[in-house]
This record gives sequence, C-alpha cells and structure tokens, in this order.
Amino acid sequence: MKAGEIRQGMLAMAAAAMLAACGGGANEGDPLPTARAQSSQHSNLNRLPAFVSGPVRTTVYDGASDDLLTAGLGAAGLASAIPPGYVDGTAPTAAELRRAAIYNNYRALVDMTAAGGYGSLYGPTVGPGGTTLPNDGKVAGVEVLAYSDDGGGRRNVTLMVQVPDSFDPDRACIMTATSSGSRGVYGAISAGEWGLKRGCAVAYTDKGTGGAPHDLMADTVSLIDGTRATAAAASSAAHFNAGLDATELAAFNAATPHRFAFKHAHSGRNPEADWGRFTLQAVEFAFWVLNERYSPRTGTGLAVKQIQPRNTLVIASSISNGGGAALAAAELDAQGLIDGVAVTEPAVELPANLGVTVERGGVPVPTIGKPLIDFTTWANVYQPCASLSAQLAGTPFQSTYALPAVFGFVAANRCASLKAKGLLTAETTAAQADEALARLRGYGWEAESDPLHASHAAFEIASAVSVTFANAYARTRVSDHLCGYSFAGIDATAAPAPLAATAVAQMFATGNGVPPNSGVQMINNRSVGGPRRDVASVSPSTLAADMNVDGALCLRNLVTGSDANALALQAGLDATRRSGNLHGKPTLIVHGRSDALLPVNHTSRPYTALNKRVEGQGSRLSYIEVTHAQHFDGFIGLPAVLPGYDTRYVSLHLYLFRALDAMYGHLAQGQALPPSQVVRTVPRGGTPGAAPALTAANVPPIALAPAAGDRIEFSDNTLRIPD
Repeated sequence: MKAGEIRQGMLAMAAAAMLAACGGGANEGDPLPTARAQSSQHSNLNRLPAFVSGPVRTTVYDGASDDLLTAGLGAAGLASAIPPGYVDGTAPTAAELRRAAIYNNYRALVDMTAAGGYGSLYGPTVGPGGTTLPNDGKVAGVEVLAYSDDGGGRRNVTLMVQVPDSFDPDRACIMTATSSGSRGVYGAISAGEWGLKRGCAVAYTDKGTGGAPHDLMADTVSLIDGTRATAAAASSAAHFNAGLDATELAAFNAATPHRFAFKHAHSGRNPEADWGRFTLQAVEFAFWVLNERYSPRTGTGLAVKQIQPRNTLVIASSISNGGGAALAAAELDAQGLIDGVAVTEPAVELPANLGVTVERGGVPVPTIGKPLIDFTTWANVYQPCASLSAQLAGTPFQSTYALPAVFGFVAANRCASLKAKGLLTAETTAAQADEALARLRGYGWEAESDPLHASHAAFEIASAVSVTFANAYARTRVSDHLCGYSFAGIDATAAPAPLAATAVAQMFATGNGVPPNSGVQMINNRSVGGPRRDVASVSPSTLAADMNVDGALCLRNLVTGSDANALALQAGLDATRRSGNLHGKPTLIVHGRSDALLPVNHTSRPYTALNKRVEGQGSRLSYIEVTHAQHFDGFIGLPAVLPGYDTRYVSLHLYLFRALDAMYGHLAQGQALPPSQVVRTVPRGGTPGAAPALTAANVPPIALAPAAGDRIEFSDNTLRIPD
C-alpha cells in the first residue's frame, strides 16, 4: 500500500547518491554514471515545476492566532453570523482578506446551523470517527501560494498547498480541493477540511476562475492575495486583467460606464477545458512543496524527491465544478498521480453521443446527458414561469412563503412572453406555469427538484450561470457584451452606477465569481429606456418587464443556433467534454437526487453509465445517490430567508466526508468500497424555518451491502436507478 511504504532510512543513502551524481561524493577512479543514470538521478531532484510563474509565497500559521482551516476564527467564529472585520474596509490587508475569504467560502457550501449538523456531524471540531478535535478545530501548518502561467501573465491560475503540522512524510497523503463554482482559491476550503484533519496536504486551485473582478472604470485589478492595485502597477502579477488596451478601455467606459469584468466569463480562455490539467498541476505543486519541506538536500541545495506518487496516497476530490475538475484530472492523469476519486455533485460535460441509457424505476429517462450550458439555458427560459405553478405551492420562495410581489409580476410576464413567442401554448398564467414546469421535467429534471425552482429563479441562478458559461465557452471579451449582458453596480432605478469602494476592495473575500453577487448585478444593456438590472429590465421585442426574455432566448440560441457566436460557443463546449475513462481508478461519486442546478440525469447518472460502458469490467466507479439532498447546503442554513429548505433537505456535505472516509479506508487499509446505491435519508420535517435537529437517524450511512431495492445496477449499456 502506497501510504504504508516507509522510507526506512533511505534519506541519507539517496542524498549520498545525489551528491555522487553531482560530483560531490565520487571516489577517484570510480566509473562515471551512464547518461541514462545521470538523467534519472537529476530527474529525482526537486525542481520547481515549469508551470509555476512568479514568486512562491509561504506563510506559517501557528494554529492559535491564525490557522489553515478557520483563519484563526475557530469553529465558533465560522458559525458566527458576524463576519470578520477590517481596520480600513477600503484598503483591507492580505491577512484580513484571507480571513474573510475563508469565512465566506466555508459558510457558502455548508449548513452552518447546529440543528443542521454543524458541530455534531461535521465541522472543524468533528474528527475522524466522530471524535472531538481540540483548539476549536484550528489547524496549524504552512500555506504556499503561486501562479500557474506561461510567463505572460494572462493565465495566472492560483495554486495553493496547505500542509498541516500533523502531516507525516512516512504516511504521506494529498487531497485535492479545486474550487467549487467560479470561486477563488479558497472556494473549497470546507472540502479541504477533511484532508487537513486527516493530516494530509491539501492541493487547491481556483482553476482559472475567481471572485475579484477587473474594475474597468478605476482600472484596478486583484493580486494573488486579494489586495488591489492599478492594472499598470500590477502588470503580469494581476490575477485577472480584461486585456483591453488604453484606447479600447476608454471607449468601453465611455459607452458602458461602471462595469466589471470577471475572470471566468471574460478571460477569453475557456478555463473549463483545462480544469483537469490545473488540478493535476496543483498535485504536482504539492509534491514540490512537500519535498522542499521534508526531503534531504544535496550539496547543490536542491532537495531529493523522497515523497513521490509511488509512496503517497492521493485522492482527487471536491464539490460541484471542483468535483468535475477532479474527474477531469483523473481522466487526464498520465503520470499516475491520483490513486482515487471522491466527489459530490460534479459538473461534467459529456460526449454528444453517449451510447447509454438511464432508467428510473424501470422507466427510461427520455432526456439525459445534456451539457451544463444546454440544460441551464433551458432552465433560464422556463424556470421563472414554472416557479408560479400551483403545483409548487408551499415551496421555498413560492407565493405562500416569501415570493416577492415584484418577482411574481415579472415571472407572470415571462409566461406571457413565452406564449406570445410560441414557446408555450396555454392561455392563462396558471396553465402556462404548469406547462413550463412540465417542460423542465421533460428536459431531465426529477420531480424531486420541483420545490427548488422558485428559489432558484428568484435568485437568478440559471441566468447567472448561463451568462458566465456562455461567455467562457465562446471565449468572448468583456467588450463583446455577449447577448447584451454586462456586470455593474446599480442605483435606485436599477441603472448601472458606481459600486461602493468597500465592496470592490473586499470582493476577493465576498465574491463567488458569478454575479449577481457582492453588489454587482447582471445588466441588460438592451433594455428599453437604457441599461437596467436584468431582472428589472424591459425586453425590446415584447416591451414587457419579463426578466429579459430576449436575453434568455439569445443565450439559448448560442446552444442551438448556427451564427458565429453560436458556433464559437459550441466549439468551446466541445473542448470541455469528458471521456468517462477513469483508467480503473477507484471512484465514488455522490449526488443529491433533488439537485436542481446540476440535475442527476445530466451529470452523475449518465457519467456513471458512460464510465461503465467505456471501462467495462475494469470500472471501479460507485455512484451514490442521496435522497432529500440538493446542491446548496448553505441554503438549508438560512431558515429565515428560505424556510422549507430545512424541513425538506439533509446535508450532502456530510456524505462527501463519508465518501472520503471510504476512499481513504480503501486505499490505505484495503477496505472494500461500497457498491452503487441509493441512500434513503429522512427529512427533518417540522415547521419551515424551525425544523428539528438533524440526527444520525436522518442520514444513514453509505452501505457496504445495500438492500436489493437500493442497489444501482448497470447492464446492456443501461444504468438502472431504483425509485
């Protein structure tokens, strides 16, 4: 077993060998090493990977005043509703921004309420096996930051390695925690927690995304640590520069003032095509960091690579887009860096012709395996109208809870506009809403996703994701204003306006990279009467406030059309499609059946089937589908804002940690992996906004021997999911 290979005193011997190879220890008359031996010996020296560009920043955290996992806040501080502050909010320090970034990113992915399981079933103080960890969950260690780039400063993907003091080089392990969504490098810190508590180094990357924008009016950019500088002063050290020259920038600001460019949308690089490569680079960087810290050095000052893939356990993991990046890395892994994979709710783009089918309860699912930009632009068209369906009564943000009157008004207008354009046929708003809901179900959403449509539409989730990914796939620049969209702060009339200086300065810590967020809104540049916030704009073709139906249909046309922008997007999408070949790596994929953002019929179910078809008997993938679980655990922890999430849904994050435990036990101790199965959880129930506490009875374990009615099976190119 890799994790159990002890170096057994070879450090000194290896160092002596390296000294000899470099001319520092050979006896007179000894034969010179052959060219092949010299090459092998020199390749064993710990050299900084060629993709690392610029300075490498190393910071030691004592585990008291500051630490790797909680930034000194501890488990209690992370749970506090009061975020960490700044001495000067307009000019926060790097340490202040890091603390706030960890606070915000951790909370964004986890239900932080004690009733939801924080502090008892998961969280910084909950150790392996449910043990209680000391020091309020703080983790001492070292953190190392650098850019991956080709030297030009246009890519500048952030790589970060956290090495806890508990790391044991004789039982070396690495976990990846690629950022979820479009977040910055701390965007999966709550996933990395598992590795830190296990004594593993954690390899992070922002994968070419990030929350801090290029402020085009001020021409300021973020640096790697989140502090801001003018674009000129930052030069190639900018985390992201929109790439407009002085003339272009002046013209852009004159025509469309107060706008922001975000890296995922506007880098022109289609970063998703390289998410797997960046994740592998994070692992390679982690090996370099570990050998710098723990391996002996030769007379040249270079370390000898003693911590290597052959004696280090490496698990690729993360959440959502980060989970998709882990799968992509496993597919691309030609060096044998990764030993196993454990992810939740992965976003993964599948081949156009899958050659597989999915059945649920013996009934074929008619629409499966669509790429994210396809099913998300579909949701962007129909979800606002569907949210008004009487079938969704009593669901979060629907009329019986807190659906704002203004949203109900524009959603009804969306229904009418879709009818006028021939995309719905029913005559009344109520019937149109039911028809729109049926369109979602027919396009791959499970009925278990129904209660989520209203809140997703109200939070503009599908439109935000559609705009960001459409720009990325088409490799557009911010000045292209694809489908008439831009990003800006707004005034009381919903028109673009300057954003508060504090909001801009702190966006490295507060932003998720996909507006609307942190005061930045999506803008419809083509709104009647001038640019307005997208949800409040008036569509030119309908003269109605219908949540920009023209923009939604323009985005949809990029998927189905044949104009230049559509062809550019489709080519970019093709560069992100995965093969399903994990090369026999043991893999656990966990997904919530109720997921409305990344529906199981377009992601984990067909990917599992594809892998089984491609790898055949060599497949070692198990798919775990969790009932009463959805994409946004953080929403469960907002009972005052989204009552009803708490009564309906359980933590999927808990099952990520259980999958990681199972994978670690398999790789390190030879334990069997659980087979594919449905895990049947029990909702908390009770009063929306005041659900009773989650207990172990609500969240049964992943079974090593699931009941026959819970097993997920594959045969004849068909994945069979039990009801």
